[in-house]
Amino acid sequence: MTDLSALVRHSNAWPFVEARALWDERLKTVTPAKGYVLFETGYGPSGLPHIGTFGEVVRTTMVRRAFEALSPGVATRLFAFSDDLDGLRKVPDNVPNREAMTPYLGKPLTRIPDPFGTHESFGHHNNARLRAFLDSFGFEYEFKSATAAYTSGEFDAALRRVLEKYDEVIEVMLPTLGPARRATYSPFLPICPKTGVVLQVPIVARDVGAGTVTYKDADGRDVTTPVTGGHCKLQWKCDWAMRWYALGVDYEMSGKDLIDSVKLSGRICRILGAAPPTNLTYELFLDEGGQKISKSKGNGLTVDDWLKYAPAESLALYMFQKPKTAKRLFFDVIPKAVDEYLDFLEKFPGEAVEVQLNNPAWHIHHGKPPQDTLSLGFGMLLNLASAAQAQEPAVLWHYISRFVQGATPATAPLLDRLVKHAVAYYRDFVVPAKKYRKATAEELAAFIELRDGLKALTGEQTPESFQTLVYEVGKHHPGLYPSLRDWFQALYQVLLGQDQGPRMGTFIALYGRGECIALLDRAIAGEDLAA
Repeated sequence: MTDLSALVRHSNAWPFVEARALWDERLKTVTPAKGYVLFETGYGPSGLPHIGTFGEVVRTTMVRRAFEALSPGVATRLFAFSDDLDGLRKVPDNVPNREAMTPYLGKPLTRIPDPFGTHESFGHHNNARLRAFLDSFGFEYEFKSATAAYTSGEFDAALRRVLEKYDEVIEVMLPTLGPARRATYSPFLPICPKTGVVLQVPIVARDVGAGTVTYKDADGRDVTTPVTGGHCKLQWKCDWAMRWYALGVDYEMSGKDLIDSVKLSGRICRILGAAPPTNLTYELFLDEGGQKISKSKGNGLTVDDWLKYAPAESLALYMFQKPKTAKRLFFDVIPKAVDEYLDFLEKFPGEAVEVQLNNPAWHIHHGKPPQDTLSLGFGMLLNLASAAQAQEPAVLWHYISRFVQGATPATAPLLDRLVKHAVAYYRDFVVPAKKYRKATAEELAAFIELRDGLKALTGEQTPESFQTLVYEVGKHHPGLYPSLRDWFQALYQVLLGQDQGPRMGTFIALYGRGECIALLDRAIAGEDLAA
């Protein structure tokens, strides 16, 4: 073992915990006969990639990189598997000319014309969107298509194995089904040679030697078809198990809603003759009201939503944190996630290696976080935008370039990205929520004292000296502000139009002493600061 792999053995970061479980419990210190350890993520291409797709791939990648640190020299691969031979169950809401797709219900996604007119099929279109989506984040993966695997013969041996173990598979599945479904259930779904529809029909005969099944078609005729070569597809729980068996999948995670499916597919995988992959069950996301996020309801954030207001690294951090705990996913969580990411990034260079292994920045950047040093948090940028009423990034850069020596969009690219995100977030969320109040007659003395103190301040003017002044002014008015928290809240409400705000010393240094004096002058004069 290298020194790093020895340290990894003791790290309690969850990707390392998962990597150790994979190595110790499944592989038992032996590299698989196929020569690599296989990680897999699955995708149903009846819809477009979504934030759950990102979460599953980024978390799986974190475990993969943790495993590589634990077991240097052992090759790994990641398959992004698309179940594109699945039959279309309903026409999606977000496609053009929806009526034209109705005649293709029940047909495999890769045999349905592309309503967007850009690819050979609807399945190919959505697969291309998946690949472009994953590529945009720089994920390292290999795309696998169910259609290609079934029709090329890659799954033929495994499909014959399912046919051979048909009765045992049925024994596992039937107790989980209702009476009506039991009567027609078969692991194999023949694809009708006349209509192209994926059929849910009873199997009336099987021939293990010939590798065929027989079913009755709509006319009552017996139809015999091979289970290989793409003539049949498997029901999805059996399909999942067969895929694990055929490909030799070592690790795959899944959502809490699939716990029972993981158990069933694992039993079937063992019947076929292989151990199911190591699995992590992650919790699902909730909306602002605590309800499960649903694509059909549209009650959650999309990846595009997040990336409009924050960098992808902050979304990766959100996915990293407590994957087994349900979390609310809505717009208000974004600023905190960005600042937490920046905090982890800033701490990383000064940490001991064993501490770095627990730092989310290690897992977000695969052990090599960027060395960007930032003096400004996202929350502070939002407060600056609020005070300056910034509608363009250039407005913020006017203040930043004075505060951070030598900082420009070219020399501080991460900061430049954050500035653009902050302006967008300020415009869409902060402005509509702003609610200024005027200082009361009793408060004017405190605001005047702060203004005059800023005017009279001599010596080195630093965030600390400004902060000390603000503290002292607040302490001079205990009857009006029983605690400093009350004083700061008054400043936020009057000057920024919000209940919470920045560390005032840093804000004054960033916004500028003269600008803050002018802002206080306007507040003292009773002007409308929203104008």
